[in-house]
Amino acid sequence: MPGVAGFRLHTPLNRADIFDELIVFQGASYFRALGKDTLYGLSARGLAVNTGLPEGEEFPRFSEVWLRRPEPGDSSATIYAALDSPSVTGAYRFVITPGDDTTVEVTMRLFLRKDIKQLGIAPLTSMFLHNGADKGSFDDFRPSVHDSEVLVLNAGKDATLCRPLNNPPRLASSYFGAQSPRSFGLAQRNRDFEHYLDAQAHYERRPSLMIEPLGDWGKGTVRLVEIPSDLEGNDNIVAYWIPEGETRAGDELAYDYRMHWGMNPPGATPQTLGRVVRLRSGHGGVAGVEADTQTRKFVIDFAGGQLSDMPSDAELEPIASAQNGEIVEAILSRVDGRDEWRLVLELRAEPDAIVEIKAVLSGYDRNLTETWVYQWINA
Repeated sequence: MPGVAGFRLHTPLNRADIFDELIVFQGASYFRALGKDTLYGLSARGLAVNTGLPEGEEFPRFSEVWLRRPEPGDSSATIYAALDSPSVTGAYRFVITPGDDTTVEVTMRLFLRKDIKQLGIAPLTSMFLHNGADKGSFDDFRPSVHDSEVLVLNAGKDATLCRPLNNPPRLASSYFGAQSPRSFGLAQRNRDFEHYLDAQAHYERRPSLMIEPLGDWGKGTVRLVEIPSDLEGNDNIVAYWIPEGETRAGDELAYDYRMHWGMNPPGATPQTLGRVVRLRSGHGGVAGVEADTQTRKFVIDFAGGQLSDMPSDAELEPIASAQNGEIVEAILSRVDGRDEWRLVLELRAEPDAIVEIKAVLSGYDRNLTETWVYQWINA
């Protein structure tokens, strides 16, 4: 229909007497949804094509949309959409179920018209400006400004990666290989107003979004793209799944997945493992004595899981590594008076080096925490 930019659905999400916005489709193949008590934040897309590549990105759009008329008593709404672009055409079905965590079950069938260098399945788009880990040059009264703070990848039965987001000095990408992942997504874990101090935007109420593959997605990679930004109005974070193998003209692809939008949807925070609760960074050296500008210090606090019951003399050890850099020092200790363990890493790297850092706390023949991963650009 000419003149129609998009549409939205309403439902009594938070109160029985008020029809709140539940989901909105607007612009290309973009859409975003809400769980109970959340405010609009990150978005999803139907498909990503050549994002952040020199060839230039292509933005498929939903050219036609159909809403199936709900029957009395239905708890879900079903939407069908046709996707179109120069390189691909597709058919989508969305089954939307509101709740504390609103779910959107997606069925997609793709037909490739051209070779595609990089196809992004279940793409997510968000905003990260700054937080306590590195405020950069922002002269801002708010300690943190972001719609999402970490990328989470649940790769195996007891393997969870937590990648805090960055606002990098230049375009940056990180790649995380996985075989049949349980879920991945962008999470807003900190729900404390004091973490943000924004009485208008209320970033503490932005939803997390986790993608749960349905069926076996096989081998592939989760790509994280981080784009430099000086404004919180810019969506500068993108994450999506890249299937292994080439995507050629004439290929027919099928993917099914379930999206979970909410304050703490399944998979956003590990249930049995300790989690990263805080990240700070600064110059190296001994605090209060002498700064070492040749090194960078990263302070990672872990809590939860079995860590809560561990005494200060527990036999825990950090397993840490740095690609393209050197770990000068690694110190692990329990934080007095708190059920937290603090890992302090001090690193050295060549100027302009892109350093990939990884750390996990281990003990008693198993990993006790999710794996913290981070990209440090020594600009």
